[in-house]
Amino acid sequence: MSYKVVIVGATGSVGHKMLDILHEREFPISKIAVLASRKSIGTEVSFGNRTLKTVDLATFDFTGWDMALFAVGSDATKEYAPKAAAAGCIVIDNSSLYRYDPDVPLIVPEVNAEAIFGYSKKNIIANPNCSTAQMVVALKPLHDRAKIKRVVVSTYQAVSGAGKEGSDELFDQTKSIYNFAIGQSLNLNNNSDDGDKDETPSTLFTKQIAFNVIPHIDVFLDSGDTKEEWKMVAETKKILDTSIKVTATCVRVPVFTGHSEAINIEFEEFLDEDEARAILRESPGIMVIDKREDGGYVTPVECVDEHATFISRIRQDVTVENGINLWCVSDNLCKGAALNAVQIAEVLANKVLKKG
Repeated sequence: MSYKVVIVGATGSVGHKMLDILHEREFPISKIAVLASRKSIGTEVSFGNRTLKTVDLATFDFTGWDMALFAVGSDATKEYAPKAAAAGCIVIDNSSLYRYDPDVPLIVPEVNAEAIFGYSKKNIIANPNCSTAQMVVALKPLHDRAKIKRVVVSTYQAVSGAGKEGSDELFDQTKSIYNFAIGQSLNLNNNSDDGDKDETPSTLFTKQIAFNVIPHIDVFLDSGDTKEEWKMVAETKKILDTSIKVTATCVRVPVFTGHSEAINIEFEEFLDEDEARAILRESPGIMVIDKREDGGYVTPVECVDEHATFISRIRQDVTVENGINLWCVSDNLCKGAALNAVQIAEVLANKVLKKG
């Protein structure tokens, strides 16, 4: 079977990535529509060797379309996702709007694909937060073997998680600081005192992001946690197991693409690091690169455009009775957004629509 597919937000970075991945994975499409806001109508986007022109989301009729992959903000999703769902088009939503709705399944296909059948309550399926998605891929096979009690995670999240504006701000600030340093060097050589610092102010992030790290993503809650940290807790419980205790510290780092996580896991029973490594090597969606030598691990630079979630630095935590530490890296625009949405579409096609 082949399907009629809509991409909502096709001109954005995640929308572009969705189109690339749909083509790369040869998703069976009989007809495709690319939608954008009114200001972007007519913008051309690539789909394989085809060029598609965007049409207006505000006037699009979703009747007769099988599924719509939404890659727009919560405000637009709130307005148009229910319209698509009411027209019989199943929505796969990348925003945070429906993630905590008990009538909307929150899916990471390697972890809880069977939850897909809950889509029928609202005709909507939610895609999780990027930092949660890669973590639960790593946790699931270990949880199946030696039930997880508690997770302590620190994230090191790329600026692209904040959209194009985040990447632009990192680039502009880095260029400004670099140009200032070059100017200072030249002035010193010329015995000149000229050359004021060419500052590029922080407009998106709360502090300078270039050559810095910011322990603050999303808004602060009364608990002292940020909403990003709360998301990781709530989503892990919904996707994997409500009994798992999770505490998170989420940090924005001057990396363009690729989220990294240092994860400490406490189990109900002992799990040897060698067995954990072997389990992860055989698990779907995971690539283990774990050599105890210089460079024997994965960093964000190596994960860009890769579909796998990479695991390194697997080792026993001897400070607790049943503990494991590991390092987890993934492309936040792929597994954290576009790839996971396409994988949900594949599960939908294979488990639901093909049978229906």
